[in-house]
Amino acid sequence: MALKYNLSKVYALSDNDPDFVKDILTLFVNEVPEDLKEIREGIKKKDHKHAYAYAHKVKPTLDLMGLNVAFEEILQVEAWTKAEGKKKEIIETFKSIKIQVKEAIKEIKKDFDL
Repeated sequence: MALKYNLSKVYALSDNDPDFVKDILTLFVNEVPEDLKEIREGIKKKDHKHAYAYAHKVKPTLDLMGLNVAFEEILQVEAWTKAEGKKKEIIETFKSIKIQVKEAIKEIKKDFDL
């Protein structure tokens, strides 16, 4: 039962095609953690452009998966990159995104046998 994510947008996009939904979920499970690692590297190295590129890439996926809080927080990461903020200003926000994605992935894997 989906507690950490919401697939209503995915189902609407797919016209309720279960194969398409599973493909979207598989991509989410496999790609978003890698993209988050890239954001973390950008933050760690103070490479704001790198962090922005991956935050921007992840943003629509978080919205599609119904991770509303993580979506709002990725907007904060983007704003931080544009302002070229200090690392300490964004660490907790990034940790929160990472936790939400991890929990959603754990639940998706269980719910869809991925």
